[in-house]
Amino acid sequence: MLHDMGSHHPECPARITAIEDYLLASGILEHLADVDAPPATREQLQRVHDPKYLDAIEASVPERGLVHLDPDTAMNPHSYHAALRAAGAVIKATDMVMSGEVENAFCNVRPPGHHAERARAMGFCFFNNVAVGAAHALAAHALERVAIVDFDVHHGNGTEDIFRDEPRVVMVSTFQHPFYPYSGVEGRSERMVNIPLAAYSSGKEFREAVERHWLPALDAFRPEMLFVSAGFDAHRDDDLAMLNLVEADYAWVTERIKEAAGRTAGGRIVSVLEGGYELHALGRSVATHLKVLGGV
Repeated sequence: MLHDMGSHHPECPARITAIEDYLLASGILEHLADVDAPPATREQLQRVHDPKYLDAIEASVPERGLVHLDPDTAMNPHSYHAALRAAGAVIKATDMVMSGEVENAFCNVRPPGHHAERARAMGFCFFNNVAVGAAHALAAHALERVAIVDFDVHHGNGTEDIFRDEPRVVMVSTFQHPFYPYSGVEGRSERMVNIPLAAYSSGKEFREAVERHWLPALDAFRPEMLFVSAGFDAHRDDDLAMLNLVEADYAWVTERIKEAAGRTAGGRIVSVLEGGYELHALGRSVATHLKVLGGV
């Protein structure tokens, strides 16, 4: 809540409040275990980020005010610790799922992560939270295959950059194209099942992409754990983009993800908040996602 990039920035502390308010109002919160997470360690971050980049991020923390890392991404004095905690939450969730303490987990974190490349902050992101978690599952839990599912409206360029040459990781994604960050189609890795959607596409096109491309790829790869870059900015009410998904689409895709995880991964899922900037739509969508994840 202390990470704040300015009064008019869409990636704002109110996003967390909106999610928690809808979880409380919907009655879902009482079915969830709320877990606090420690910051990610240097070792955990270095699995996916260049050491010089980590040094540069730490050195950029201002004593007061804001410092911009790119036109959309700024740090205040609290941002660095927030980013460490966001990545650490995915580590903690991964450990809990792998130990069998919980079947799946949702990381209600900010800043988001999927635009953060190995050596570059961008698109509101500092550390690639979902990549940190996936790399932890491979290194600390000796998994041989993990999958990342990304339904944010923007392509997860950072995740692709980090895992481009990693045969133990497959990524399946949909995103509006052409649109920021203008990637995901040309020169993509063979392990990236990136399905671009035209502006104003609805749930029909999204569901066809999932059934025709995502699910066969996941079943063929047989991941032992699934990570989700859960961005809700493809919602029709979110004016930062131009896709037209609704809560029913998020419920549907969460069901498909759970089914895929049940077939090969023992149901193991860690979902991580990415985008979603219209606060009411964000709260409703996350509540829908968690209702399905938790079987509530």
